[in-house]
Amino acid sequence: MMTDYAGRDQHTSMSLTLSEIAIYPVKSLKGILLGEAAVELRGLRFDRRWLVVDDGNRFLTQRILPRMALITPTVQDGGLTLTAQDMAPLHVPAITDGMVRHVTIWRDTVPATDVGDPAGAWLSEFLGRSCRLVQMPESTERAVNPAYGQPGDIVSFADGYPFMLIGQASLDDLNMRLVSPLPMRRFRPNLVVTGAEPFAEDTWKRVRIGDIVFRVVKPCARCTIPTVDPEMGAFAGKEPLRTLATFRKVGSKVLFGQNLIADNTGVLHAGDLVEILE
Repeated sequence: MMTDYAGRDQHTSMSLTLSEIAIYPVKSLKGILLGEAAVELRGLRFDRRWLVVDDGNRFLTQRILPRMALITPTVQDGGLTLTAQDMAPLHVPAITDGMVRHVTIWRDTVPATDVGDPAGAWLSEFLGRSCRLVQMPESTERAVNPAYGQPGDIVSFADGYPFMLIGQASLDDLNMRLVSPLPMRRFRPNLVVTGAEPFAEDTWKRVRIGDIVFRVVKPCARCTIPTVDPEMGAFAGKEPLRTLATFRKVGSKVLFGQNLIADNTGVLHAGDLVEILE
């Protein structure tokens, strides 16, 4: 079920809580807010398990095709339905076998299953570029960067890590500096925590959310995707990167949010308490 992103300013005297959970079933398409989500080793269940690739089997995102932001995915019985304006809905069943493509995402090349010609044709028509849709099978284990992970740490088609967390107060702080406030969905986190000071997540090393323990392994270096207006499917200027660069730049990178790796599996629920372990 699609829901608008929302958040309220909270005081630090209140408990830290998990206020939002989101998945992005197809990398760079719209996200889905959930009341609860299963935590798996490679990320939340169904998060970034599908990927749009070009004719050379290289990943495509809003960095190149901002119109991707206009496509709404829903997950049903392990398969997908994609909807977009002026397009008939596309139903993609769960795939257990099919043509294997070795797809490239950043520096990684991994086997993925092509979900078929109808999906490729649908996406190519809407995006105006020849492309295919692939799914990550359970047999594909894409390792995280060993400089930040441990043996056995794996990730889906997310940029590099299984989970991304942002504090609601961090966005509130940024929005006070912007002429036009932005919604959390511009930054595409999986987890939003309410009740902490702005940018408190920068200092966390290990946290427990509900029954799940996470390692906080690396700040998220932001690309141009937050400058895409998700309602228009188009780049909308230099914000928020221009403002973030005035107080969140380290070297050549603009940082906002933290990448996490889970130490165990289970289920997260919106409203779960967040405990800072280290």
